[in-house]
Amino acid sequence: TAREGTARHGTAMAVFVTRRIPSEGLRVLSQASGSARGRAGPGRVGAVVTGRGDGSRSRRRCRVQLWDSEEPVPRAELLAGVAGKRGLLCLLSDRIDREVLDAAGPDLKVISTMSVGFDHLALEDIKKRGIRVGYTPDVLTDATAELSVALLLSACRRLPEAVEQVKNGGWTTWKPLWMCGYGLSDSTVGIIGLGRIGQAVARRLKPFGVKKFLYTGSGPRPENAAEFGADFVPLMKLAEESDFVVVTCALTPATQGMCNKDFFARMKKTSVFVNTSRGAVVNQDDLYDALAHGQIAAAGLDVTTPEPLPTDHPLLSLKNCVILPHIGSATYATRSTMAVLAANNLLAGLRGEPMPHELQL
Repeated sequence: TAREGTARHGTAMAVFVTRRIPSEGLRVLSQASGSARGRAGPGRVGAVVTGRGDGSRSRRRCRVQLWDSEEPVPRAELLAGVAGKRGLLCLLSDRIDREVLDAAGPDLKVISTMSVGFDHLALEDIKKRGIRVGYTPDVLTDATAELSVALLLSACRRLPEAVEQVKNGGWTTWKPLWMCGYGLSDSTVGIIGLGRIGQAVARRLKPFGVKKFLYTGSGPRPENAAEFGADFVPLMKLAEESDFVVVTCALTPATQGMCNKDFFARMKKTSVFVNTSRGAVVNQDDLYDALAHGQIAAAGLDVTTPEPLPTDHPLLSLKNCVILPHIGSATYATRSTMAVLAANNLLAGLRGEPMPHELQL
């Protein structure tokens, strides 16, 4: 088991971290606690030993308890670990609901999530309790946009299918129409959610020779659209006119299940659908039907419901559906930067200072 600090640690600001995050983020927390990190084995809770302070004027110390594993913290351990803590650093796979907040008690003042999305947080309950929330936008924009483009190209040019043909002997000779897909040149691209990631995707697709960009969302964003000459259109018009649809919006009650049977029915038979936002934006049964019956040409998903997707899920039986395991931000540099930002958000919140990135509730 991890060592504990001196008996003085009762005055420290106690924090629970729900996963082993990249070492750069843990180092920020260790420095704030003024010590090296004690560690327990995977599946057990370790503790960060605390020292004299974090360098702030108040010199209040920070004591960190860590679920030291690559795997998610079990629910019972989460409820036990958060009890009495002043701060919580969590991941998008942790459901921080009323039960967790009740288990934490009134001492919980700060939640820092290592994600840009916050649909896993019970924001209304968090707001009522006066808890501040930090998140990690901006830093994962480029990595997620790059992955979105890679996924789009994989789906429209049938790359996984083509690789499989090489491996299983399906490649016999050059054939005029074999393995043909669809190209971006002279196409219309529709983006659902022209925020940071949506703009970054458009910026990367533009040099491919895209003829026209459309976008939809809660309202027009002319300042975001100007760079691409993108037209704001209703959701169904975007479906009808786009050769490629890329979903980069946040998951909200308004966007849940938005891409459904009606949406796919409006799309062209030659169009390609890509989702790198959240799985629940899509009705997956309707997407399966659209792909299986040739209503749309192909799809690429980096997000699903649930995650992980069961290996016997119908979508995985389709050749025209490329599914990735939610790796949008998965570059070493991005994940490291996210961990550091999440740690700094947490520490700033504990000290009562402005966070580098705070969610305004």
